[in-house]
Amino acid sequence: MKSLFLNLPMMADVTKIVNDDYVGFTFFVGCMAMMAASAFFFLSMNNFDRKWKTSILVSGLITFIAAVHYWYMRDYWAAFGESPTFFRYVDWTLTVPLMCVEFYLILKVAGAQKSLMWKLILASVVMLVTGYFGEAVYTTGSGPAVWGFISAVAYFYIVYEIWLGSAKKLAEAAGGATLKAHKMLCWFVLVGWAIYPLGYMAGTEGWYSGLGNLGLNMDVIYNIGDAINKIGFGLVVYGAAVAAQNND
Repeated sequence: MKSLFLNLPMMADVTKIVNDDYVGFTFFVGCMAMMAASAFFFLSMNNFDRKWKTSILVSGLITFIAAVHYWYMRDYWAAFGESPTFFRYVDWTLTVPLMCVEFYLILKVAGAQKSLMWKLILASVVMLVTGYFGEAVYTTGSGPAVWGFISAVAYFYIVYEIWLGSAKKLAEAAGGATLKAHKMLCWFVLVGWAIYPLGYMAGTEGWYSGLGNLGLNMDVIYNIGDAINKIGFGLVVYGAAVAAQNND
């Protein structure tokens, strides 16, 4: 039994987080925060009717997937002292499309079609895959700028669709708690997701890398932003579910 505990890498890695390792600290806190959020969302599912239960489930899945990846990213940082770019993009490729699904789920009562969901999912996957290419694969010459441009086009398509496109019209038709939740989620995408292109620019060559001179560790910003965006997304949906149920 003693040898079993000695072989657990997570126990060894915890001791490596020193007091001034703010990156490791935010990885650990982010993991715990999203684990707690997952438990909250999963345990509260039965408080709502079927219309909102799926949305709460997806909120829990988003934070749970992120918590698992953050556990691995914390260990990676402790072992190598490097930004876990690969794990981070794997996490985003799973969680960001699910965040897009949330728009469809809350607008479904207003007649949203699955085509809206798939358009948002496709745009989010393009945004993330091209972002990964620019940050981790084609990292020299014009590669980061070209792939970053394609990623930005996909991002602004999502922004347009939810702020001005069919998603906005459906939200206005639904009104009430659905419209309020939609507006809040739109702000998360416009403002909260803005940290990711900033991190991309700071982590790639060319004029992008000038942001690195600000002296900010982008992993700390990513970690805080992830926790706020993913937990906040879920709490907005939860609040809409509570409001809708109280008005029924």
